[in-house]
This record gives sequence, structure tokens and C-alpha cells, in this order.
Amino acid sequence: MLRTASVSLILVAACAVEQDEGSQALPLSPCQLETPGLTARVDAECGWLEVLEDRNDENGRRIELRVAVVPAVSRDPEPDPLVFLTGGPGQAATESYVQLRNAFRRIRRERDIVLVDQRGTGQSQPLRCPKLEDDANLWLIDEETLRPWIEDCLGSFDADPRFYTTSHATLDLDDVRAALGYERINIYGISYGTRAALSYLRRFPARVRSVIIDGVAPPTETLGVDVARDAQRALDHLVTRCDQDPICADAFPDVAGDLDTVMRTLEEPTAIAMRHPSSGEETTLPFHRSMAAFAIRLLTYSQENAAIVPLLLRTAASGDLDPLASQYLLTLTYLDESIADGMGFSVICSEDYPFLDPAIAEVMNEGTYLGETQTDNLNVLCPLWPTAPIPDDFKEPVDVDVPVLILSGEVDPVTPPENGDIVAQALPESVHIVAPGQGHMVIHRGCITRLASDFVEAGELDGLDATCVDDIAAQPFFVNFAGPPP
Repeated sequence: MLRTASVSLILVAACAVEQDEGSQALPLSPCQLETPGLTARVDAECGWLEVLEDRNDENGRRIELRVAVVPAVSRDPEPDPLVFLTGGPGQAATESYVQLRNAFRRIRRERDIVLVDQRGTGQSQPLRCPKLEDDANLWLIDEETLRPWIEDCLGSFDADPRFYTTSHATLDLDDVRAALGYERINIYGISYGTRAALSYLRRFPARVRSVIIDGVAPPTETLGVDVARDAQRALDHLVTRCDQDPICADAFPDVAGDLDTVMRTLEEPTAIAMRHPSSGEETTLPFHRSMAAFAIRLLTYSQENAAIVPLLLRTAASGDLDPLASQYLLTLTYLDESIADGMGFSVICSEDYPFLDPAIAEVMNEGTYLGETQTDNLNVLCPLWPTAPIPDDFKEPVDVDVPVLILSGEVDPVTPPENGDIVAQALPESVHIVAPGQGHMVIHRGCITRLASDFVEAGELDGLDATCVDDIAAQPFFVNFAGPPP
């Protein structure tokens, strides 16, 4: 069955349009996509596309990009696929899609789904730094320890990190499009993938039929400077919602006070003897406030996980730090498996750090539970990391006349709705939908999956009725570790 779909896909792609002049063909063969920690598998067609690492050096190193196509269900698919761009920066599209595949079932009925592991991620020359001897203590490491780790990291790469940025990936993506024989594409980008989507739209507007950006990271934004402020906004919203919910307020009458207690308690590291929640091995964790803050921030990304935050804070404030520490270790394990940290460093240090104003960052960080952790780390890391200039217009708003559906979660702790508003102001043909009570990434929430499918099918925003989004609601709060009340 898979082989039949494969032959159909290749023939349709070859017959639909002529291959771009000078482009190389990209042969595909059956494969399965998977992601760490999940048993699910997705049948696809995979191949490799060779590109120059430094596009200005014809005789330089060449790298291979991992490409996958999940064929449309239809025997007569539409000629324009949906390209899935994932976040991080540092995640691999071929892995992230497995987790989100159900949100694209309707779109996949008539269109191929194209996945490209962006250079530096997944199987495309991944830039992964070696683990520290005790990775769990990363937040406690001082500059003297971090500096040699960064040097070891750079020394471990068979790559030049300067060329693993969004601008280079934009050119890679168009090479993939041409090699697969698609004349135009639709794009879905999530989180950092929205920056990649907008970068492609700016550079190749004639190649784009429609765009969905979900959890927007505007090109005008300096990634890192707003992290603490945006995280605090999401947590404040959560506290207010709990205070206004009779059941939550009765169980947790002072969530803000519990947070303050936990942060004061962990000003100095507290040694916690525990079993690692992933491996089951006995471990002693020197738990610090920066680790607790990191765990809380990541929990608020999704409304299911955010629903347990008041309970975790109450438990920790009462003296039992184990559940919160376990969440920290689980989060660290997930990120270690899913993020190519070196690629993320290349993006942020080239595209954002040069624009980070210390005075503005200090104001943004003030009074937040995250404090200056993020900017402090960047101030150590980025001066040591090789960088390259970005295009002159990279930080300018994108104002291309292509239909763009903008999606935001009302309480997103990293890409708040105001980011979507900023991008919408410049895009002449756009609609911004905000999902009530939701965090980061909302395409799989309520009726938004259907709205996204309808938009891609039509290729225009006229007639898109988003009133159904008002029916989306946040997850009820956990009152104990058994879950929300029945």
C-alpha cells in the first residue's frame, strides 16, 4: 500500500509542474517517522537533499538535509502541499509532526505534508552539544564552567555554526520545494517556525499560496528579551483564573503567596534525594529557584499542564519539593531529546543577541519569577558563539500580499497574542484568531483544526467564520494528584 502511494506521489509531483531549471531531483523511498518518547509511527516517503553549507563557497562543505513527504490520502491530490515548520529553535520537523499529526488529518486528505529537518536539527547535520557531567545542574553552572563547555561543544561539530540560521534554512527550503517539483506551497509554522515561515514568505512570495503561523515569533522581536515578562503574564493570568474559580480558590487560596514561598526557600540550592522520573535511578538534585522557575514556565505552555501548577506550588510551599523537582527533570529530559541546542544558539546569537538592549532587558525582567536567568545565560553564551551577519531586511515587518491565518493562545507564556497583533498590522491579508484560555500552539484546539483546513482548502480568508473559537475553554484545575474534580 505504501509503495503504491509512493509511486502515485512521485508521478503527480513530476507531472504537475516542470522541475525548476537547474534544480536537482529528490528521489524518495518508504520510511517511518517517529519521535523520542512516543510509540506512534507515521508512514512517509523520505530522501536526502545535498546543499552547500556556505552558499557563497561553491567548493566548500556540503551537507545533507533530511526530507520527508507524508502523501495525501487522495489519489488525485492538490498540486500545492503543506510544508510543516517546527519550533525551538532546534526541533526537527520529522519528529514534531508525529506529535501533531492528528491536527493535519483534514488537510492531508487532499495535500501532501512536506517535512524538512532544518539544517542543524534532526538528521540534517544536527548541532547537538555534548552533555555536561550532570546535566540537571545546568542552571547552577557559573561562567568559568560554562565557557569550557561551550568550547567543547564547538569543537565537537563537523560544521561551521555561522551557517545554521534562518536565512540559510530559507534557501534550503526553496531548494527542497524545487527538487520535489512543487510550484507553490502552503506553510504551517509553529513558534520559531513562524519566523522561518515569514522569512520564506518575504523572500519567495510568488511561491506561497497560503500561510498559517501559530504562536508568533515576529521577525521584529528580539528572542530572549521578553521571556521573563511573557512568562510572568501567563502565570498572573493563571493565578487570577484560580482566584475566580470557587473550587480552585478553596483548594489553593494563595497561589501567588505559595510561589513566593517556594522562590524564597530555593534561594540557596536544596538537596533532594529522589528517583529520577524518567530512569528510576536514585539521584540527588541540588534544586534551585532557577530550576523551579524553568519547570513552571514550561508547564504553562499547555493548558493541561498549567492546570496542575497551583497544586505543585501548594505542595512545594508546604515542604514537599519532590513533585516540582520531578517536573523539572522531566522537562530537561524532553528538551535534551528534542532540541539541537547548538542550532538554537546559532539562531539566537546571530539573529537576536546583537539587538538585545541590557537596559530594556533589565526593565523587562524586573519583578518576574524568572528574573534575569535567560539574559544572563545569553550574555555568557553569545559572545563565545560564532555568528554571521543577517540580511538587511531580516528584522523588518513582512508585508507580503498573501493570505495569512494567525493563531495565538490567550495565555501563551512565550509568544503572547500581542505578537500576532504586531505581525497582522503589516500583513494586508491576514486574520488573527486568539484561543481563549490556551497556551502555546493552538491548531489542535477545538474547532481550530477545522478552520485551518478550511483556510488551506480555500486559499483565502473570505468566509472564514471563527466564532466557534469562543467555545474553547481551559482545562479545569487539579485539586489533587488524581486530577480535576469530576
